Amino acid sequence: MSTDAPAHSFAQRWRDRREYRRPAEERIVPAEFGVEILRDRDAKAFVTQHHYSGSYPAARLAVGLMRRTGVDQSRLVGVCVFGVPMNERSVPRYIGVEPNRGVELSRLVLLDEVLSDGESWFVARAMSMLRAEKPEVAGVVSYADPTERWDADGNRCKPGHIGVIYQALNFGYFGRSCARTLVLSRAGRVVSQRALSKIRNEERGSDHAARQLVDMGAPGRSLGEEPRA
Repeated sequence: MSTDAPAHSFAQRWRDRREYRRPAEERIVPAEFGVEILRDRDAKAFVTQHHYSGSYPAARLAVGLMRRTGVDQSRLVGVCVFGVPMNERSVPRYIGVEPNRGVELSRLVLLDEVLSDGESWFVARAMSMLRAEKPEVAGVVSYADPTERWDADGNRCKPGHIGVIYQALNFGYFGRSCARTLVLSRAGRVVSQRALSKIRNEERGSDHAARQLVDMGAPGRSLGEEPRA
């Protein structure tokens, strides 16, 4: 399929951080699938291996999509992560409740073997598990970013998407979020503004944040150099 195909004509899939596309008219066989709550370490291993970001958020609950065919054992083919929103004002703004009563759908990644309507089937059941496990949660926010990202070598590291799955699940649309500038590493990964703030202000965790920057390719801090510099 050509790279300029309309976003609604295919479903994005991932394996080892590479994008794959499934035709929109496909239908999964529900009898082959189930969902279960994952341990954080298992969800993190899957997400960092396959999701384009290569990163794992601060999670409140991680749900796995399991597939079993024939006599084979069930295996993990997708993960949905409900996490702590990066902006604590987003939950009060969009849901109208205290920050800890809302979560963000922070990661959704399905392997290329999952047919095209697997997202809506999976997320609907993941949200049911969220309601059962976290009854204090009143709502879920998520974001669709249509902007592609490219690394320093000109390779596309993040495709754009327009939130077709959220429309299919009857999410409410509240317009665009606030405009902001993202700082990217040479590999096209987003550098957390919170991490930069920790370094500038020498807060707890600043050393770890600085090591992450160096791992991304930034030069190390010089002897006597001010954190803000």
